[in-house]
Amino acid sequence: MNFFLETLRFIGLCLYYTLEYIFLLFIPVRKKNVAGEIVLITGSGSGIGRLMALKFARLGATLVLWDINGEGNKETARLARKIGAIRVHNYACDCSKRQEIYRVADQVKKEVGDVSILINNAGIVTGNRFLEAPDLLIEKTVEVNTMSNFWTVKAFLPAMLAANHGHLVTIASMAGLVGSNGLADYCASKFGAVGFAESLMLEMAVQGKTGVKTTIVCPYFINTGMFDGCKTKWPSLLPVLEPEYVAERIVSGVLRNDIYILMPRSLYFLYALKSIFSTKAFIPAAEYLGLFTVMDTFRGHTKKAEDKHQKTGTKTPRSLN
Repeated sequence: MNFFLETLRFIGLCLYYTLEYIFLLFIPVRKKNVAGEIVLITGSGSGIGRLMALKFARLGATLVLWDINGEGNKETARLARKIGAIRVHNYACDCSKRQEIYRVADQVKKEVGDVSILINNAGIVTGNRFLEAPDLLIEKTVEVNTMSNFWTVKAFLPAMLAANHGHLVTIASMAGLVGSNGLADYCASKFGAVGFAESLMLEMAVQGKTGVKTTIVCPYFINTGMFDGCKTKWPSLLPVLEPEYVAERIVSGVLRNDIYILMPRSLYFLYALKSIFSTKAFIPAAEYLGLFTVMDTFRGHTKKAEDKHQKTGTKTPRSLN
């Protein structure tokens, strides 16, 4: 195909998908049925991981719950059974360890079956400026937020491709689209997660595996405690999100096969501006949006634990979500 014809084809497809998007803003999309699907959620012991698990339970899905926090995970399983879930399986898994992910994945395949919806939700944040962040915590951030996605997908994607049926969900962050002061390691890990998910989407398109969907979720700060203490400069433009709202948006987006979910919706506009404006405008824009100071009052899980354990003289635990 020559340059002229291929360019016309590209323009035509862009116009078609743009008009389709506008049309679907007013016409509800038919949601897919996930009853009987095997849904694996990492970081399911608390926060939006738990809320998503309960929502999928109400839809009749088989739940596979992974979390390093065994007690929290058992509580999620108990709550799911309480609302009527029949098949709930919970596993303790440290998602920072590749071999442990593979081991527990093999266990899931034997005891439950092939996972058809994989939700990579586990995450960690240190909240330190880069030069103040311990090397081990930087490594842990990348291992949990980025590398764990590699290993879970590698474990469960082959069965999805063989059946041409499945869904990969990446819970990333606004910090995977825009850098922020005080979050260098976290931003790098989330940029990596977004890039990985986008690349996988293209791989599956090239292979013609149209039955395997991808959804990339990029929310602003969520009121789960992970970013406790952080304050938004403009609450009406970039509000701190409530977990119930986030979980509902994610599950609804998965049911609609949405490719990207940005929250709040103002992020779609702000992210587009980043691509259009002069690169020099990024620094004043970041200052205006509060990205200079948003971490100044950070009191997330890790720092609260540090205060507690400095008083008791014990070792600071890891902070996984």
